[in-house]
Amino acid sequence: MELKIIDKTEDEMYLEIIDENHTLLNMLKSALLDDERVQIATYDMKHVSISDPILFVKTEDADPIDVVKDAAGNLVTQCDEFLSIFRKAIDI
Repeated sequence: MELKIIDKTEDEMYLEIIDENHTLLNMLKSALLDDERVQIATYDMKHVSISDPILFVKTEDADPIDVVKDAAGNLVTQCDEFLSIFRKAIDI
């Protein structure tokens, strides 16, 4: 995975996420939309096999970079929690 900031202002960012697909982008978009600082979170992928997704984030009173970092951190926490619960479940 490689990230490339295409455009960024005080409250908006276009971020290209190279070599990723809908799986990560849907989770990230959902995590972003759960954040009250986010006004818009969406992504566009022209064609799944020949283009990389571009994430668009518009925030209110927050740096979009910080908001994306927080959303990614929340996803890691959720995955860790799931893994912990799953490990307990399969030990039964």
